[in-house]
Amino acid sequence: MLTTKRPTETTVLYTVSTQSASKTIISRLGTTLSLSLRILAGLLILASLVLEYDQALNKQDERQGAGDSLVSLIVHSPLGHIARYLFFNSLSGPWRLSIYLVTFLLIFRRGHTEESLLVIRGLGVQTTTSSPNYLWTNSTRFIPTSLIQDIFIYEAFKGFEVRYYLSIVVEGEEDVVVVFPSILPRRELLEQVWRGARACLYEPKSG
Repeated sequence: MLTTKRPTETTVLYTVSTQSASKTIISRLGTTLSLSLRILAGLLILASLVLEYDQALNKQDERQGAGDSLVSLIVHSPLGHIARYLFFNSLSGPWRLSIYLVTFLLIFRRGHTEESLLVIRGLGVQTTTSSPNYLWTNSTRFIPTSLIQDIFIYEAFKGFEVRYYLSIVVEGEEDVVVVFPSILPRRELLEQVWRGARACLYEPKSG
């Protein structure tokens, strides 16, 4: 899916995403279900960590009034009972901590990939690739206009199929910069971005 935004006459943003643009009831239900499961898993991990804390307090015989009341409330809640049944009855401490970490990473895992090309006339271009996790920063690079020698589309074999790449030739670098390297959109979309990027990047020639 390709979306194009033009904040100003000299700026254009091209974004490609693996996320479906469909807004059907099924897709919305899927999104809602995924979000609900993430929230439930997060609450379950929180309850498990509170149980770990409660066990540590029991071993040290340390209690802290109001804080202890909150811990006791979570420990004896339905989520606390579920967490104890799933993790504490049959798993040792190291295994539980490993499950907490993996679940935590899955909760914040991004369900789709998004890449963009921002073109600003007279300044340059900025490529961005989304991180696989919401907790990590996106991969971004800015290339000034003065270093851009050319923007072109070329074809190459990937396995047994031909793939098309939108590339930027940067002065002083041996390798080209591939735009949308993770998604690799179809040729028709790349041609649309290529034409628009070149038209926006350089000043139009006066008559």
